[in-house]
Amino acid sequence: MDIGNILLSHGLLSDSQLETATLQAGGQRVDRAAISLGYLTEEDSLKAIGSELGMRYVDLKQVDVESEFLSEFPTREIFRHCVLPIERENGHVLVATSDPFDLEALDELSSSAGCRIEPVLARHADLLELIKSKLGVGGDTIGELVAQRSAEDVELLEGIEEDDSELAQMAQQASVIKLVNDLLIDALEQHASDVHLEPTETGFLIRCRVDGMLRVQPVPPEINQFQAAIISRLKIMARLNIAEKRLPQDGRIKLRIRGREIDVRVSIIPMMYGEGVVLRLLDKQAMTFDLGHVGFPDDLYRIFRDMITLPHGIILVTGPTGSGKTTTLYCGLNEIKATTTKIITVEDPVEYHLAGINQIQVHSKIGLTFAAGLRSILRHDPDVILIGEIRDGETANSAIQASLTGHLVFSTLHTNDAASAFTRLVDMGVEPYLVASTVEGVLAQRLIRRLCPLCKVAYTPAEDEIPQDLIAEVPEQIYKPGGCRECRDTGYAGRTGIFELLRSDVGVRQLCVERASADQIRHYAMQNGFVTMRHNGWDKVLQGTTSVEEVNRITKADPV
Repeated sequence: MDIGNILLSHGLLSDSQLETATLQAGGQRVDRAAISLGYLTEEDSLKAIGSELGMRYVDLKQVDVESEFLSEFPTREIFRHCVLPIERENGHVLVATSDPFDLEALDELSSSAGCRIEPVLARHADLLELIKSKLGVGGDTIGELVAQRSAEDVELLEGIEEDDSELAQMAQQASVIKLVNDLLIDALEQHASDVHLEPTETGFLIRCRVDGMLRVQPVPPEINQFQAAIISRLKIMARLNIAEKRLPQDGRIKLRIRGREIDVRVSIIPMMYGEGVVLRLLDKQAMTFDLGHVGFPDDLYRIFRDMITLPHGIILVTGPTGSGKTTTLYCGLNEIKATTTKIITVEDPVEYHLAGINQIQVHSKIGLTFAAGLRSILRHDPDVILIGEIRDGETANSAIQASLTGHLVFSTLHTNDAASAFTRLVDMGVEPYLVASTVEGVLAQRLIRRLCPLCKVAYTPAEDEIPQDLIAEVPEQIYKPGGCRECRDTGYAGRTGIFELLRSDVGVRQLCVERASADQIRHYAMQNGFVTMRHNGWDKVLQGTTSVEEVNRITKADPV
């Protein structure tokens, strides 16, 4: 069968496109080459080929497969061949496949299950997702040890220590190694920032944090018997003590997953029903530290750009854990780095390595704290200093002194808004006049989910849907989440920042010297053109970037 002619006859390819796809195909089929070139979609291709072969196309998003029905079929063949029985019809079993020409897979499944099969066609990504949701990530590994996936899928970049204990041997079984690798690969494919492995009274719960929201990862119930082995395997990878189950442990794993270098921070804490593990995934290749892509409004970008080019002073970025503070500071450093400027950072931990910038890792156990590191940095002739976080009065006062001696200091602080940063430093023991004379500005930020551009729904909101503190007038059209296969039916895809930037002026400095409250500083700033985070979020609602629900979830109402 000439696949190219089928696609031509259905009007899916032109002659020139077919020629290009044929040249690009190499060892693969011409339809797959054309899909990779963007000439047509997999769905259109399958429908055309299916019409010639007499095979139906099925949208698996509309299909609900019964788990009891699926249990009648061998898990090994389903995972190995990426085929999925979906229902019985007229004495046959409908089996979804993305490859209409892989007859061997269908024959093998038919023989193993002892039933007659009728193939139907479905998108490969939909097929994979449904298999994982019904059988769980690594379901084939738990069921039985199958042919190993390519060893290069997950590669440890640091050696592990030899251990002949029974626990270590159990954790080093090929099936356990593959199961842990499957979990890591799937988390990376979801663009998860964290993976939570939580022991509960009834079993082992796995959740992934995607775009700031935790979602349960479907896994087969049999995973409970592998709980100890999975945790031991992670301990071995992070070079931790696998015999210690009573104390918290922290470690780090360096991996290469399908050619991408991934840094994994491992935190293990003993809990009521076993050890809980959180893995923070840092995908180095996915990060681009460009100030223009942070999500600043144009006017705020110009002000912040002016601030980071000042000769001296302190610039603070505030917000809760995971709000993107460090990323914003890295973007600022990347913006101003030059061969004529010496930039030194002291961080805990150093999350990303930046070319052209000198980075120091904090080691509290040996006395290398933020404050101690900062004192040493000042003898190293820097122009710009980044302190990962101001946690105490000693670090705060050291940062003030660095600023007074002619350095530009960047740092982060845990406060809920920009105005609170001034009072927090005073609470840490810094003299108010020193805070007033050194802090040039405070940027507060949060990360807010973006609406999926493929499925967001335009609508006219009712007046009571818009919070009272946001209404100037009800807009004619804003957007809300829809749900599609690309965003996994969440309605959101990726995140962007919302910000408020409080730049010090004569009034702010005077209020700081007078030990004014954060509310007083905020009130003064709002009277002089200060735009709050909540109103920045509302601007993004009007632009169609996010939804009212997200703004309400992330921010609280501004005082009227």
